[in-house]
Amino acid sequence: MTRSIRDQTAIVGIGQTPLVSKGGLPEDELTLACLAISAAIDDAGVSPAEVDGLALFDMEAKREVEVARNLGLGDITFFAEVGYGGGAACGTVGHAAMAVAAGQCDVAVAWRARKRADKRTRVWSQSPKRLDDPDQWTRPAGLLRPVDEIAMLTRRYMHEYGVTREQLANVPLAFRRHANRNPKAAMYGRELDLETYLSARWISEPLCLYDNCLESDGALAVVVTSAERARDLPRKPVYVHAYAQGLPRQHQTMSSFFCEDPLRGPSHAAARRLWANSDFAPKDISCAQIYDAFSPLIPLSLEGYGFCERGEGAAFTEDGGLEWDRGRLPVNTSGGSLSEAYVHGFNHVLEAVRQLRGESTCQVPNASSCLVTSGECVPTSALVLRS
Repeated sequence: MTRSIRDQTAIVGIGQTPLVSKGGLPEDELTLACLAISAAIDDAGVSPAEVDGLALFDMEAKREVEVARNLGLGDITFFAEVGYGGGAACGTVGHAAMAVAAGQCDVAVAWRARKRADKRTRVWSQSPKRLDDPDQWTRPAGLLRPVDEIAMLTRRYMHEYGVTREQLANVPLAFRRHANRNPKAAMYGRELDLETYLSARWISEPLCLYDNCLESDGALAVVVTSAERARDLPRKPVYVHAYAQGLPRQHQTMSSFFCEDPLRGPSHAAARRLWANSDFAPKDISCAQIYDAFSPLIPLSLEGYGFCERGEGAAFTEDGGLEWDRGRLPVNTSGGSLSEAYVHGFNHVLEAVRQLRGESTCQVPNASSCLVTSGECVPTSALVLRS
C-alpha cells in the first residue's frame, strides 16, 4: 500500500487514572479525562501548549472545548470523534496518527474517560427510551443488554463448531492469571479456577459471571506525534505501524442475526485492510491486546484477524494458548476487560505500549509488535504497533 501511514507517527506518552469497578471514583468524567491526559502529556515530556490535536469517543459529549481549556492546550487544529463505543479505542488513536501524518496537527491526544461502575449509569438500565432504531427488532424479544445479544451469537458459534464451555473458560482463566501480576487490575489478588467458572451464576446463558467485562470508572490517554519528533523525546517511541477500521456489509450492530453469516464479524473487514497496510502478518505478531467485553469475542477475533481458521478460535485457546509465558499468542497481558477494567478497551492500547517499552507486568520476552483490536460485534478498528 503506497498510501499507508506506516511508521510515520509514534505514541510517546501514556497516562491513566485508577480503574475501579466496585464503588466507583468520586471524580466526574471531565475531571478523569483531564487527569489522564495530563499524565500522558507529562509522560511524553511535551508542554500542554504543544498539543494541537484531539481524538475522542463520540460519547464524550462536547469535551474538546472543556479539555483544551482546563489543561491549557494550544490552538487545536484537528479534532475528531469516533463512534460505536467498544469499536472506537483503536479508531481514536488511528485518527490522531492520520492527522499528524497528514500535517493537520503536530501533537495529538486520544483518550477515553468513563463512569460505569454504578449500574444506574449503564445504557440498558434506562429502558423507558423509545425504540426508534434497529433495537426495535431485538428489545421486544428480550435482548435488553449487550450480554443477551452476544449470548445469542455464542449459542450459534457453539452449535456450528462444537465449542464447549471449558474452551470458553480458557479466556477468563488466562486473563485472570495475567491480572494477578498487575497490581492496578481490579481483580488483582483474586484467583479463578475452572471449577469456580463452571459453577458461576448465569448472566445470559451460555455466558456466566466470568464471561462478562468489569464495568468501570476511569480514564486513559495517549500522546501521538511524528516519528521524527518522537526520537527527541524521553520515552521509547512505539510506532503506529498500521491502522484500519471495519464495517462489513449487512452488518447489524451487536445483533447480526439476520446476516448471511452472523459469525463473520467486523474483524474480518478490518483485518483485510490492516494486514494490507502492514509489513507484518499474523505470524509475526509478538502479542495481542484483543477486545474482550465478553469472552467469546476472543476466539471470534482470533479467527477474524487470521491467527487461525474459521471455527478454530476456541481450540486455539487450549493448553495455555493465550498465556503470557507459554501461549502461542499472549493475549490481554494486563488482565483485559474481563479482569483489569472495562473502559471501552482503551486500556488495551496502553498495555500494548507497555509491552513494546518492556514495562508490562506480564512482559513477553523480546516483544517487538503488538496487535490491538476494538469491539468485535460493532463497527470496529485495529492497530499494529511496533517498537
